[in-house]
Amino acid sequence: MTQFDIHTAQTAPESQQLIENAEKAFGFLPNLLGVMAEAPALLEGYMTLAGIFDQTDLSATERQVVLMVNNRLNGCTYCMAAHSAISKAQGVSDDVVAGLRQGTTLADPKLDALRRFAERVNETRGWPEQADIDALLQAGYTKRTVLEVILGTAVKVMSNYTNHVAETPLDGAFSAMQWSSSELVDSAR
Repeated sequence: MTQFDIHTAQTAPESQQLIENAEKAFGFLPNLLGVMAEAPALLEGYMTLAGIFDQTDLSATERQVVLMVNNRLNGCTYCMAAHSAISKAQGVSDDVVAGLRQGTTLADPKLDALRRFAERVNETRGWPEQADIDALLQAGYTKRTVLEVILGTAVKVMSNYTNHVAETPLDGAFSAMQWSSSELVDSAR
């Protein structure tokens, strides 16, 4: 496998400001962003879209539902661990985090409708059926939500695929939340 460097502000001068911004936000430079710094446009695109996704009408919990569903379906162990830790820091309940990690039904029917819709968007590669959209709308979401799920899915394609090709090592800050597909409930496999 091709080895990808984990850059710093010193080794990726084109991305220095972005790296410094990430270090301020996280208190350290996540390995994912250090890898992305190899391609400054990817790093900037990812950080910009992730920031825009944070400005959607979705709550922090709802955003993590969309992101973690994609992490799980895309098999991204790095992002599942990172977003499990981020979810906890953002106050997402433990039962929601566990359900997303295991691929199980969420107790809150509205959140579960969002989980199911995000799954359908990913699994169908953006071709959900009308019944999928109807179920989301009937749960209390809007057409805006449909499109914001697409945005969250796009953000995850960038990070998940980068981690796949680079085999990004998990940061120590996320290691307590390490994840593997063995956590999935049998019916979800």
